[in-house]
Amino acid sequence: MVDELDVEAMISRFKERAEAVRTRPLPPVGGEERTLFIQRAQEDFQDFAIIGDATGVCEDGVLVLRVNLRPPADS
Repeated sequence: MVDELDVEAMISRFKERAEAVRTRPLPPVGGEERTLFIQRAQEDFQDFAIIGDATGVCEDGVLVLRVNLRPPADS
């Protein structure tokens, strides 16, 4: 499987997922369901965006993702 893994393509898919979550329309729900939907969307976006910003390689059969979490001024 490692030989078949295209790390750049995987990271690209996460970027696409982050954008899809960011632009996802809010369903016609209200109250607590609305709050939970918005919270979940924020968490999904964050998770997908973090992986989408990663650089990755396979090293000895291990997928290694590097994510710079420093503020932009520190990059």
